[in-house]
Amino acid sequence: MGLRSFATSAAVVLVTTGAAFADGGMTVKLPDVSTLSDADAKALIGELANVNVITANCDDYEISNGEWALITGTGDRLASRLGLDASAYDKQYYAPAFKLLDDPGACDRIGPSAKPLIQKLVAMGGGTTPVTQSQ
Repeated sequence: MGLRSFATSAAVVLVTTGAAFADGGMTVKLPDVSTLSDADAKALIGELANVNVITANCDDYEISNGEWALITGTGDRLASRLGLDASAYDKQYYAPAFKLLDDPGACDRIGPSAKPLIQKLVAMGGGTTPVTQSQ
């Protein structure tokens, strides 16, 4: 299990600010998810968890630290918006995402969706480049 996988499964920190930390303390701008319907928020958080697990565990689909911060930070923001504590977030979204790793085709099925998902989050106002905390 990679460091990101361990960190993701060990604890989920809910982010309510406009930026998320990546490895080494990098922060990125997160998209505004406040206007999403609950159904859209639940669908997006599930997709984010799946992509996070796959990109952290499938060598052919690695992403940058900034992209990882955008994915995990947006997921944390959605969990907070949906009223999920860390335990519920892990149980409802990350446990099923980690079960995907039992499927030998999961990497090639889900991995290609990472870049379009990142582009969607950027289009929603997020970013993958580091920002200072004061922004």
